[in-house]
Amino acid sequence: MSHAARIALDIALPTLCVACREPVAGVGVCAECWAKLSFIAPPFCPRLGIPFVYDPGPDLLSMEAIANPPAWQRARAAVRYDDVARTLVHALKYQDRTDLAPAMGRWMARAGKELLAEGDVLVPVPLHWRRGWTRRYNQSGALARAISKHSGLPVVRDALRRIRPTRQQIGLSRPQRTANVQGAFRVLPEKSHQIAGRRVVLVDDVLTSGATTDACARALLRAKAAQVDVLVFARVVDTHKAPI
Repeated sequence: MSHAARIALDIALPTLCVACREPVAGVGVCAECWAKLSFIAPPFCPRLGIPFVYDPGPDLLSMEAIANPPAWQRARAAVRYDDVARTLVHALKYQDRTDLAPAMGRWMARAGKELLAEGDVLVPVPLHWRRGWTRRYNQSGALARAISKHSGLPVVRDALRRIRPTRQQIGLSRPQRTANVQGAFRVLPEKSHQIAGRRVVLVDDVLTSGATTDACARALLRAKAAQVDVLVFARVVDTHKAPI
């Protein structure tokens, strides 16, 4: 009966592409919008995952990685944060489109396969409980669960906590973003055994300045994590910054 109900619902309310609103088979994006997604592939900075315009040679870092090295070790992203990627992120984050998480998580697992092969646990960037109460779910947690199905790594959901509410990072400068999340995260002492000695893959939806992931990584490292890597769906790429 449930299968028949789903078929009837699909006929009455056909699935629409989240980006262009055209009917699409299955969930997510249509073929035309999928082609507009800018998937990140080598060559890129081995530390920050920023794509290079040309191949500068093996193991060469971007200028940003040298000037401002983060607390985490490596970052990987599935796509650039462009118009279609932004629409997908906002739909997952604000429009209850958790049905998008499996596809987004699959792309992330492919982009972060080297991190996942060496990792021990997945840790989603947490929401403050007040925001989680109003939103009802954590989009980073939904992505982490999808990645877990492809990688086999367990998700540790409740060890890392956001212990104070923070402003939305949108519209803040880099120094403001850093100050906004400073001291906002902590690994609970009674949960530290889930982190200590583990190679953690920190999961989030978007990497912009890296302030949030850096604050999370510092909290995880204080809890004796062996290493912290970052895996996101999309990352902002400053096209004006050339590779070293």
